[in-house]
Amino acid sequence: MLAADEIHVWQIRLPDDGVTSPGLSACLSREEAERAARFVFDRDRARFTVAHAALRDILAGYTGSSPDGLVLVSHEHGKPYVQNYPGVRFNLSHSGSWAMLAVAREREVGVDIEVNRGERPTQGIAERFFAPAEVAELMSTPEEHRVGAFFACWSRKEAYIKARGEGLRIPLDSFEVSLGEPATLRKAADRERWTMCALPAPPDYAAALVGEGSGWRVKQLDWPSHPGI
Repeated sequence: MLAADEIHVWQIRLPDDGVTSPGLSACLSREEAERAARFVFDRDRARFTVAHAALRDILAGYTGSSPDGLVLVSHEHGKPYVQNYPGVRFNLSHSGSWAMLAVAREREVGVDIEVNRGERPTQGIAERFFAPAEVAELMSTPEEHRVGAFFACWSRKEAYIKARGEGLRIPLDSFEVSLGEPATLRKAADRERWTMCALPAPPDYAAALVGEGSGWRVKQLDWPSHPGI
């Protein structure tokens, strides 16, 4: 049961061996199956398939539909919703071996998970995309914690953009988030509309959630593989 003051965040383990069950593939829509088929590597195809089959399985539980019967359509800027169930809001993110799905009722949500790739040129990326105050905070962070702070910032910025549902129309340097704890949306034109929090994540991952309004609570859940799908 999803209460009005709750946001459910599902953690989904994705395969590393490129193998999925035929039942999972059968859950996908034709468009999703075509997208999966375009992946060159088996592992990427399997991860996409599991993430989107899990999305359908979980949303089916909230709507009383069958996973393969859900019709997902997109708003003008690409954020998906469930046709005939507009009150069920959701957002999916996947990176590496994990995915996260946030689900709420009558409340926009954005979730992001990022695998901590220490080899990425974090300073150059930050200087290109982050707000000046975020870059300054990152560079003042002790070097041994700098990569973690970068991915914390990145996941929080992505979660906010995804909650807004406007995609690349929102420049990453047009708003500010915290890099440390607590996770906060420090500066944005609509800052009062949203609440941000960091999410517990697997080792070497960073995750964040942004939800519309305030006073809501997070319930974290694990998605298992269900027999029969």
